[in-house]
Amino acid sequence: MGGAAAQAFLLGFPALFSIINPLTGAFIFFEVTEGRAERERERLAKLVAVYSLLVMVVALWAGSFILAFFGISLEALRIGGGAVVAAAAWHLLNTPEQREAQKQEQAAPIEGADDVALFPLTIPFTTGPGTIAVSVALGAEHPLALSGSLHFFAGLSAAAVGNAAVIWVAYRLGDRIAHMLGPTGTRTVTRLFAFLLLCIGVQILIAGVEGVLGPLMAGGHSAQQ
Repeated sequence: MGGAAAQAFLLGFPALFSIINPLTGAFIFFEVTEGRAERERERLAKLVAVYSLLVMVVALWAGSFILAFFGISLEALRIGGGAVVAAAAWHLLNTPEQREAQKQEQAAPIEGADDVALFPLTIPFTTGPGTIAVSVALGAEHPLALSGSLHFFAGLSAAAVGNAAVIWVAYRLGDRIAHMLGPTGTRTVTRLFAFLLLCIGVQILIAGVEGVLGPLMAGGHSAQQ
């Protein structure tokens, strides 16, 4: 049973890490909190990590049930989520400076608010639609047996905790990373991760399209035979 949890962890951790992209998130976090005191940034980094963990855990555990309640298929989620991720990555890849300015403008009106950690720093900057889509997709792969499901979700929850810890560390060190790379290096790394995120979004979209077209093509092939 421990092996099932370990397999779920190895499945969930890299998938969530790739879509969250804590390094790029650390740059964004530094940009929108640059005017704050160091202690305040550390507090916000911790809150963002906690809120991100809650978003991931809720999507992992309850996502498939919420989809079933509203009659939304997993393929529809993958297609929609993949399109959102790909579109956001494409915009970031081509105009990172405009994206940075937009994020700073969105954060400015709530500069002194306590809920800045939840919005916009957690949603949508850290765990946005792409992370939720991936989390729900992971949770929907759970085994039918109750005991197997518990171990499966335990492994996925551990993966979420691991990613939340990485978010906390990366965001705390965001200012040091940004100063070390400089503006040019930061934008270069941002473009690199934006391209990887674009590929992830396209892959999610392809998985959704395959889920829709696969049974149709198989049915048509059977009818011809």
